[in-house]
Amino acid sequence: MTVIRQQDFIDSIEDALQYISFYHPLDFVQALEKAYHKEQNQAAKDAIAQILINSRMSAEGNRPICQDTGIVTCFVKIGMDVKWDKTDMTVQQMVDEGTRRAYLNPHNPLRASIVADPAGMRKNTQDNTPAVVHIDMIPGHHVEVAIAAKGGGSENKTKMVMLNPSDSVVEWVLETLPKMGAGWCPPGMLGIGIGGTAEKAAVLAKEALMEPVDIQDLLEKGAETADEKLRLELYDKVNKLGIGAQGLGGLTTVVDVKIKSVATHAASKPVVMIPNCAATRHVHFHLDGSGPAVLTPPKLEDWPEVTWELGTNVRRVNLDTVTPADVLEWKAGETVLLSGKMLTGRDAAHKRIADMLAKGEALPEGVDFKNRFIYYVGPVDAVGSEVVGPAGPTTATRMDKFTDMMLGQCGLLGMIGKSERGDKTVDSIKQHKAVYLMAVGGAAYLVSKAIKKSRVVAFADLGMEAIYEFEVQDMPVTVAVDSQGNNVHKQGPAIWKVKIAELANT
Repeated sequence: MTVIRQQDFIDSIEDALQYISFYHPLDFVQALEKAYHKEQNQAAKDAIAQILINSRMSAEGNRPICQDTGIVTCFVKIGMDVKWDKTDMTVQQMVDEGTRRAYLNPHNPLRASIVADPAGMRKNTQDNTPAVVHIDMIPGHHVEVAIAAKGGGSENKTKMVMLNPSDSVVEWVLETLPKMGAGWCPPGMLGIGIGGTAEKAAVLAKEALMEPVDIQDLLEKGAETADEKLRLELYDKVNKLGIGAQGLGGLTTVVDVKIKSVATHAASKPVVMIPNCAATRHVHFHLDGSGPAVLTPPKLEDWPEVTWELGTNVRRVNLDTVTPADVLEWKAGETVLLSGKMLTGRDAAHKRIADMLAKGEALPEGVDFKNRFIYYVGPVDAVGSEVVGPAGPTTATRMDKFTDMMLGQCGLLGMIGKSERGDKTVDSIKQHKAVYLMAVGGAAYLVSKAIKKSRVVAFADLGMEAIYEFEVQDMPVTVAVDSQGNNVHKQGPAIWKVKIAELANT
């Protein structure tokens, strides 16, 4: 009988969540490096470069890889011969306590993103609890923990289907993945759960994402099981879709495909697909009664020496003087360096603005969007001399429902976010002669270095969803939708799907 101290478990959860906030798994970094050197689409290559540079900066600075520090998902496997030294807390409560401490750590505070009453008030719990905890009893006298911080952008792209027994999983994935857009921040991983029941398949898919990147090893040794054959087929065919990094088109959409399967009913074939984004964060540890887990930091020299240089097609823009006439000249695919002042806002702020306008109320002082740009972001709190913590873009498609209002009623000139916009939103951008700019998802710490001043101007009660005013200097973005409605998220993947097919035939 092994005695596991409650405090050791809580300390290990806290340490693990801090650890994964700024350390990518090295196998994922190495897979991204391979994708970087292989990539032929310059826009996608630049995006991967920014992700790798951001990863190294986060490791060096011990600050979050992504501003979305995730919902905590924890798999706890408890040996049948384990005894806890205290019984006043459940495993869920212990995980929550570790989570609370990790997210409120004054040296590296993590963004609290969890809201209670999800169908009602959606009030932030302020400490990122509760975590999602899966508990299993296993043989032995150890406690095994796999813990991840799952970003909302990728989690929101989860897909589930009840296939007929004779239906093809490959066909469903290839049909479904392009419809998911780029909000999951590729290149990443796909976790696929097959079998059991609907909820079991979902748990399998999530647990599969905790496994190491090893598709290259599998390619070398060859598939031996049905699941391994499926992994290799999907890895090949998904990358041939040409979606590419950040949905810009390119050779690498996924760096691995993970599959877990279990027995199911003869009439059923439940399948769940969950993507992991470019901010893949997870770690595994064991407790054997000797103390808390020891997590050894990786060496900085393990990160690749990648540089990102601006090409010749760069447009410098002063946000304080830019005019609607200026925006008409911008072309989809251009790199733009932004300097000057912008406002921020995301889901909750847009909803409140809509409610105020519907009631005929004036917007708060300092909130004037006329001929200005809005950045879809919910930053991490600053520490030390920082102006703002990691502040990468959130998924822009969630703001599509508000775009007509923001462009038409508020006079907004441009928007900055990540991923694609819907067809109706692209039409609205074209109609209002506005523009949508894309920042790289998964490069939040790098992006924050371009922000020189920050202040809350409205809705402070919304926490990270408040409206800020940022003053930026040379913030790099790509014109994703120009004033003519040209859309790189449609053009890029379409072009590269054809190019990849041509490369395969040469």
